[in-house]
Formats: sequence, structure tokens, C-alpha cells
Amino acid sequence: MPQIFRRSANTFARASVVGVLLLAGGTVGLLIVIGRSSYVTRAEEFVEQPIQFSHLHHAGDDGIDCRYCHTSVETSSFAGIPPTKTCMNCHSQIWSTAATLEPVRASFRDDRPLRWVRVHDLPDFVYFNHSIHVKKGVGCETCHGRVDQMPLTVQKNSLQMDWCLGCHRAPEQFVRPRSEVFTMGYRPPVPQSVLGPKLVHEYGIQSLTTCSTCHR
Repeated sequence: MPQIFRRSANTFARASVVGVLLLAGGTVGLLIVIGRSSYVTRAEEFVEQPIQFSHLHHAGDDGIDCRYCHTSVETSSFAGIPPTKTCMNCHSQIWSTAATLEPVRASFRDDRPLRWVRVHDLPDFVYFNHSIHVKKGVGCETCHGRVDQMPLTVQKNSLQMDWCLGCHRAPEQFVRPRSEVFTMGYRPPVPQSVLGPKLVHEYGIQSLTTCSTCHR
């Protein structure tokens, strides 16, 4: 029986298999890269707000504590958005006629809340509790970045599950003393490798990675 295929067909078949595998692997890798990119996660993306509030000015220059505006961060799952009255505590006295702050004055005058747009907006299927993280020594900066250096607030981290698990799997690498939770630019007084395990034990921190921890 005469030979149907040339010898080179074997080489072509092997090359085709390798090419398909490389193409499949490259496609998967590309999808992973795109899925973690800022295009998908919206990290570093500016969000239009009714007032372009500057954390750089308020938290950085003026040194206003996070809790002055985010009043429920230590007691509730939600950190809290300040009512207009909080803004007017200062701005009824300073910059009281600035055109850029007219929406704030109108909100206070008309008893109509400002409609802030959430920057760190987790999906509805994710449960996150601010208060428990504060109590366990997780700093604002750890998740939100150096907000005291942000003229406009942006999301600094991906907020994806693998990013959350990085801390949940090794909390000793991230925790700090409770007294330093709201400190921006915090640096541990001793190496984190020494301080972290001590705080994990002292605060009773568990490495919680089960699905029900965040998905309820």
C-alpha cells in the first residue's frame, strides 16, 4: 500500500499540537493579565463627584482625622459618609463664599444630601466590615492607600479576591497597633516580621480564608 502522507506530515502535526497549546496558554495568560489590569479593576481611575473633595488638603495639609468624617468606621460595617453639616462646621466660617463650594451650601440650605459616588465599590455578593478590620489592626492606608496624598480620591488596589486573600492568608505581614490604624505613612518601630506575629496573637487574629467569611 503506498504511503499516503509524507514524512514531513509528522513534524507538521507535532508543530500544530504545540502551536495550539501555546495559543491556548497565551490566551489564558492574556485574559488573566487583562482581568487584573486597571481597565477591569478601575484602580487609579478618577470618579466624578458632586464636589471634587481633596483628601490631600483636608487629611494631609490640615491633618483632619479620618474619623471626623467617617464616624462609624470603628463601630459599623460601613465607614460612613459625612452629612453636609460636617462640611459646614468649617465652611460656614472659611471659604464660605467660594463658588466651588456652592453645591455644599445648597445642600445644607435645601436640606438635600450630596450624592457622592463610591470609589471603593465592592460587588453586592461580597461582605466587608470596616469595624472588625479596624479592631484587628488593619490600617486605613493598607486598603485605601495614602489618601492624605490624593488631591482626588482614587482606588489604589484591585479589590479582587486574590488581593484580599493575600492579607487573610498572612495577616502578620499587614497588621499594626490599633493606635496606629489611622496613621498615614506608618512605619513599624521594629521589623514587621517581629511585630506582626505578636499582634496577631495579642489581637486574636485568625487566618480566615473560607468562602463564608466574605460571601454570605
